[in-house]
Amino acid sequence: MASTVVPSIRVQREDFDVAAEIAALTEGRADIGAVVTFSGLCRDEQGALAALELEHYPGMAEAEIGRIATEAIGRWPLQGLTVVHRHGKIAPGENIVLVVAASAHRQAAFEAANFLMDYLKSRAPFWKKEHRADGSEGGWVEAKEADDEAADRWKTPDK
Repeated sequence: MASTVVPSIRVQREDFDVAAEIAALTEGRADIGAVVTFSGLCRDEQGALAALELEHYPGMAEAEIGRIATEAIGRWPLQGLTVVHRHGKIAPGENIVLVVAASAHRQAAFEAANFLMDYLKSRAPFWKKEHRADGSEGGWVEAKEADDEAADRWKTPDK
């Protein structure tokens, strides 16, 4: 039986409320037994970072996140899925990304959230530019090999 879960995908400049996102996904639902969330925050890199600026191509980022979300829904028995990713200038301590995976059982929710974050970190079309606390530009942030390796573990033999 094909899943009827439609993921909620948003790419936005505005901050988000983690508790409100969980409530929106679970309200009135008695079929959900587990909700796993991951919220990524901007670090200050030991005081060196004033802000992280995230750029994206509107439409392209949402489509790619939607593709990854649809793959997660196909792999795990999810009852709901929300992904919110911010763009623009984000200060240390502020939210960057949120994944909320809901399932009848915890293992599926954990694995789906982990899968999504590994792909978001390594494959989502966002470009990150550092703004240093000393006023200088830190340049564009390169992808980390560890992020690619984390995403590679989810590959199926035909992909």
